[in-house]
Amino acid sequence: MKYFSALSTAFVLTIFMGLSCARKVTRIDPGEQIDLSGRWNNTDSRLTAEEMTKTILAANWLTDHMSAKGGQKPVVIVGFVANKSSEHIEAETFVKDVEQSFIQKGRVRLVQGGKKREELRAEKADQQTNASASSMKKFGLEQGADFILQGSINSIIDSQKRKKVVYYQVNLELTNIQTNEVVWIGDKKIAKYVTN
Repeated sequence: MKYFSALSTAFVLTIFMGLSCARKVTRIDPGEQIDLSGRWNNTDSRLTAEEMTKTILAANWLTDHMSAKGGQKPVVIVGFVANKSSEHIEAETFVKDVEQSFIQKGRVRLVQGGKKREELRAEKADQQTNASASSMKKFGLEQGADFILQGSINSIIDSQKRKKVVYYQVNLELTNIQTNEVVWIGDKKIAKYVTN
């Protein structure tokens, strides 16, 4: 009986210890800046996108285009942003942050690119056979982009024992699609000092 009582007590203590070590999750504001690992995170993506679009929209190419086109806003497509860093960075999240920043500022018109553009074209193709003539969307009426924004996310890590500095650089280029002229180049640098 004593053995059973001791075994029961040990079991109950084990359960309580396990519960005290259980993971706790707390919801936070997505805009709150929390840096746990020192790696690229949502705050880096959002702040970099906001700062770079602000810089792009303040550059001369925008006023030059609008002067040449009678005040018409340029049409921009955000192209490929390559992750050349040493980390797994979902570059599509950064691209979406850039697109959102462009739309919020309202100074350019934005057209869909990449896989989403292909999905739109597939939907138009499907409508050619499956939609009524009055509601069918026609091919050849897409808004052509005037400029394409492309770039890369790069990183350099310098470490010694339990300390490291992670240096990120996001490079973006805006190119006139008609002429291939690069009208804007910019970068954003972020450095993080991490100790363990």
